[in-house]
Amino acid sequence: LEPGGDPEGPGQGMALRLGFRQVKGVPQEEAEWLTAARGNGYGDPVALWRKAGLKPAVLEKLAKADAFASLGLDRRQALWAIKPLGDKPLPLFAAAGEEDRGAEPAVALPAMTLGDQVVEDYRALRLTLRAHPVELLRDRFAASAPAETLVGVKHGTRLSTAGLVIARQRPGTAKGVIFVTLEDETGVSNIVVWARVYEAHRREILTGRLLRITGKLEREESVVHIIAEKIEDLSPLLDGLSEAGGFEQGYAHADEVKRPVAEDNRAPKIAPRPRHPREESKLLFPSRDFH
Repeated sequence: LEPGGDPEGPGQGMALRLGFRQVKGVPQEEAEWLTAARGNGYGDPVALWRKAGLKPAVLEKLAKADAFASLGLDRRQALWAIKPLGDKPLPLFAAAGEEDRGAEPAVALPAMTLGDQVVEDYRALRLTLRAHPVELLRDRFAASAPAETLVGVKHGTRLSTAGLVIARQRPGTAKGVIFVTLEDETGVSNIVVWARVYEAHRREILTGRLLRITGKLEREESVVHIIAEKIEDLSPLLDGLSEAGGFEQGYAHADEVKRPVAEDNRAPKIAPRPRHPREESKLLFPSRDFH
């Protein structure tokens, strides 16, 4: 957390800096080389390759994460600049400046749509600082209540809401009840799925990335959740945000539905009560009166 951003905005002049650890596929050692050589100044991906000695594969990961935006390059422009690079600078170029390498001919690359950018953000960073995917699809959810409006809904009201699945939990002590957390552009909503509903919608719950839940809203003081009655998997809409498709999404570490924790593993370990010798004999030599 550091000073920055709009003083009148929600952060009141503070900003959260995301580290290179957030970028999928960038090793810690490469990130340390990058930051250690940062004082030399980076004008473009070629300068980063030459001064920090990063491999083109790592540079491509950074480009796909939109790390070169501060240098005035979008993803496609940065990837285009990285393609001609080898694993390390040739000795002649290592001693020379980037200007001695010759200029690449100008190429008019097609601009990426907002949907393209959002999909690539999730693919590389598991989050986006642009528009939320559900916001881009809001016209498809005209009848679905945004998460921020649920606090004002009357107890017992039947409604629908939609969002990205960010957590799915099935605690060992919940007797088969599953708790799902959905996220849209306005906030999060908590969904309770009873065992019988889960059995009817097993595939949607286990594989769905974007769900629409219909059910009754329940309120207990400040806690609001929806008891699911109908579950719809709308995940294909996410792939339609980009021409390339392939929307990828990270889940919370609490996601236990695919590998549920057994109840016995959650139960406290209690030492068995010592048995009386007569009880031991009954266990070792049970009655022979079979039925």
